[in-house]
Amino acid sequence: MKKFYVTTPIYYVNDVPHLGHAYTTIAADVLARYKRLKGYEVFFLTGTDEHGQKIEKSAKAKGMTPKELADSVVVNFKRLWERFDISYDHFIRTTDDYHEKVVQEIFQRLYDKGDIYLGEYEGWYCTPCESFWSKSQLVEEKHCPDCGRPVERLREKSYFFRLSAYQDKLLQFYEENPDFVLPEFRMNEVKAFVKQGLEDISISRTTFRWGVPVPFDDEHVIYVWFDALFNYISGVGYGIDDEKFKKFWPADVHIIGKDILRFHAIYWPAFLMAAGFELPKRVFAHGWWTVEGRKMSKSLRNVVDPNRLIDMYGADAVRYFLLREVPFGLDGDFSHKALIHRINGDLANDLGNLLYRVLTMTIKYAGGKVPAPTENRDTELEELAKKVLERVDEHLNRQAFNRALEAIWDLIRAANKYVDVKAPWALNKEDKKEELGNVLYNLLETLRLVGVMLYPFMPSKMGEMLAQLGCGSEPKEEDLNWGRIQVGAEVAKGKPLFPKVEEEKIVKEIEKEVAEVEKKEEAIPEISIEDFAKLNIIVAQVVEAERVPKTDKLLKLVVDTGTEKRTVVAGIGAHYKPEELVGKKVLYLSNLMPKKLRGIMSCGMILAASKGEELYLPVLPDDTPLGARLR
Repeated sequence: MKKFYVTTPIYYVNDVPHLGHAYTTIAADVLARYKRLKGYEVFFLTGTDEHGQKIEKSAKAKGMTPKELADSVVVNFKRLWERFDISYDHFIRTTDDYHEKVVQEIFQRLYDKGDIYLGEYEGWYCTPCESFWSKSQLVEEKHCPDCGRPVERLREKSYFFRLSAYQDKLLQFYEENPDFVLPEFRMNEVKAFVKQGLEDISISRTTFRWGVPVPFDDEHVIYVWFDALFNYISGVGYGIDDEKFKKFWPADVHIIGKDILRFHAIYWPAFLMAAGFELPKRVFAHGWWTVEGRKMSKSLRNVVDPNRLIDMYGADAVRYFLLREVPFGLDGDFSHKALIHRINGDLANDLGNLLYRVLTMTIKYAGGKVPAPTENRDTELEELAKKVLERVDEHLNRQAFNRALEAIWDLIRAANKYVDVKAPWALNKEDKKEELGNVLYNLLETLRLVGVMLYPFMPSKMGEMLAQLGCGSEPKEEDLNWGRIQVGAEVAKGKPLFPKVEEEKIVKEIEKEVAEVEKKEEAIPEISIEDFAKLNIIVAQVVEAERVPKTDKLLKLVVDTGTEKRTVVAGIGAHYKPEELVGKKVLYLSNLMPKKLRGIMSCGMILAASKGEELYLPVLPDDTPLGARLR
């Protein structure tokens, strides 16, 4: 039996579904559909992560129980997956009782084995990321290396997992399985992290209650990542349907975003090694999307709300764009203009126009039925189609979705050129019926194969296209071969698969909306005295200053606050030379969220005044004490 098991992450229920969720899930769906088409027995798992401190806090703020909050969000995910035609086999929720039992059983097993032990945790915790960090991992004093937010110091009893005991085993596994993490550069990141040395990790908490209880200690709940990762075995039947679990485990590929790579490529295999499970075959970490050239903010999310995109362009066009526009694994920029170009160019002109022309000629020259080919027909499209089938299989087996689509479009462009070169209208005029029949057969069969190969990407539209070609709307494994179109089958033109989109009107509307978002984000609102009190503006002294390489405006400054030194990237280099600033006492906003600029983590902001093109840096008297606060 050929089997294939693919997963998405389970999505956290503290937010509505967004473009990133859709991207991951569509990619997994394409793999699941393609493998089914290839004759594999497929299990496709997705779901939601519903435990943790963030959920408990959010629910309390809304006057709800955590479960009520989760229930209200889960329905949004399920509705969106239905609209995107996501063919998942099971939707798991970490609040499902069978999952909680599995988590407790594994926790108990590792405790009995000695891989989990009770200790005392004193360290740094990032609530938004649900992540513990050592001092050496923090950036610029006390900030999370993932999200840049301040961390908090915790000291509490905690159960620990002996991650340190698995460092050498993990490195050996990576060497023996070089494709375990893709893209390749992500594997290099993982190996570098592990080689720095692994510390035991805290996997329980006592400061909140919304989680899976430790089975033998009611004071503790299990750390959310230990809980969440085991969805991949509970969701496929472990402890419930052992036959199903044995059939599908290990997972063939976990599709994830790059932000959760460490959990999936380091913690997860270590947990599995400890518990005695076979490891997954691959973890693929894709990149992030910006929006219209800007980092996605909550204000901008409406511009690329997945439900809105479906309403505007149709689910299949969005599915195609997301996997065609950017190599899977790299970051990409979403723009409505680029999406419209793909619809009007690739889908409407290249594919839609080819289908319309071929069906029109078949109806006009062959009575609307697939003509029978002769033995002496040319085989150029057939030979290219067979090569494309091989390329598509190779690319999808490495999750190179855009390259698979590029290969299919090579065949579509070749078919369009074939129409122009063979000129069926001329063959008809010259009464070359045998050659005309061969040409139409080649084109119809090429379109059928294109429809079959594109079916995992655009199942609804390709179902319509195959029906117009006189084929069944749901292809099977044998349909991935040349010569499967039925001679004599009746073809029928339908509505255009991809109507052209009026670019100018939509782009203007979106640009106006983005401008309004920018204006809103940049507007200066009234604040209360309480808001002002949140700003910690203090006196600091510049002790080091240098230009940031390859920039004219940015300076890298080190400031002394009287209690610590911090690095700040300031955009004042066009007005001040680095040597002019050393020794100056300035106003410094110390509690601004850190941000990485040109590879440098900037913590805080030097305050300056500006008018027009001029910049004025307030410089305080030499006797002003460091750390004095502006009030």
